[in-house]
Amino acid sequence: MSEQDNKGGKYSGPRIKRRALLGGAATAAIVLVQTTFGKVMQKAITETELTGDPTKKLGPPPGIVGTRSPFEKPVKLPSDTSSRTPLQDLFGTITPSDLHYERHHGGVPLIDPEKYELLIHGMVKKPMIFTLRDLKRFPSVSRIMFLECSGNFRGNKETLSPQEVCGLTSQSEWTGVMLSTLFREVGIDPKASWFLAEGSDAAVMTRSIPIQKGWDDTMVAYAQNGEAIRPEQGYPARLVLPGWEGNTSVKWIRRIEISDKPFMTREETSKYTEPVAGGKIRQFSFVMDARSIITYPAYPARVEKGWIEIRGIAWSGRGKIIKVEVSTNAGKTWSEALLQSPVLDKAHTAFRFLWNWNGEETEIMSRAIDETGYIQPSYKDLLTVRGGTGGYHFNSVTRWVIQRSGEVYLHPDSKK
Repeated sequence: MSEQDNKGGKYSGPRIKRRALLGGAATAAIVLVQTTFGKVMQKAITETELTGDPTKKLGPPPGIVGTRSPFEKPVKLPSDTSSRTPLQDLFGTITPSDLHYERHHGGVPLIDPEKYELLIHGMVKKPMIFTLRDLKRFPSVSRIMFLECSGNFRGNKETLSPQEVCGLTSQSEWTGVMLSTLFREVGIDPKASWFLAEGSDAAVMTRSIPIQKGWDDTMVAYAQNGEAIRPEQGYPARLVLPGWEGNTSVKWIRRIEISDKPFMTREETSKYTEPVAGGKIRQFSFVMDARSIITYPAYPARVEKGWIEIRGIAWSGRGKIIKVEVSTNAGKTWSEALLQSPVLDKAHTAFRFLWNWNGEETEIMSRAIDETGYIQPSYKDLLTVRGGTGGYHFNSVTRWVIQRSGEVYLHPDSKK
């Protein structure tokens, strides 16, 4: 595919017409079909077949891998280091595995599951190496939870979609073995207070993590949404730390070293730190604070006067979302939105709010409140605490302007 503009995610490469891309003027899509002899082959679907009466002709037989309708084309917006989930195109709260956001430091490694090993050593009674088969022999657990990059924030221009504003968050059902189970196998020294998580990518991504998080709810996951984890998400196994910034959930996990102090790696000294008031730098800011975003109506949608269902998602790394408030008059008043069940701990929660738009220009926004009482801040309030205009862990309220034409844009003062 073509290159994407790293700043705005806009397509900047040569334009290719759909017909030329898919194989000719009469071709509208390519699908995989299976013959009666079991052979898989490509089949071109013509535009006549797409637009004709589907009751007048047999469709393709059952296939070996399901595909999306050729009318549905959700895509992630890639840059050199990441690609963003199309939040505005999703329904519900589970992100399809192939649309889960990506953030890499050294590309996606190719790892043979038969050769995979996880070493746990350091301040332990019995250092051990676990194969993928070993991990799958332990009691398994499954949990629905979000992951979010701590750098998940944009607001530099009006023509940004929810995907571009904060598409570095996604939600899956993760399955694996609890890290506490493996800790009990190796016997953790009572004096241990930290562990190092090391990945198998070209960057050898490493992070120091408090030992208590390992005992609490950290998983070594090998499955996602009912299938093996995708290579982009850490195949064959990764850490999953509920509610914590995404880079601590080290992908392609290969080594865990137990210690009594942090390791001060690159990703927690020169990177993944942020300024706070008083000229200081905050380090080890693991938890993702409560946040929400309206995914409809939002750029590039266009709406009509009358009843509109405002929809979005909210989440918090500190626990459950207990309330989402929506303002349809630039923050003058707030109303409580309806939360869609299930409302899970450290998980995306869908919300909706029915609103009768009178056709006048206005501004809509949402703010999340979690079970600790934390309220998602405005950008101005966040800057008061941070004393800076950029960095990690920016979770401010996103503001959308609805013009009289019905066109929706990101508020031009989103960073003020």
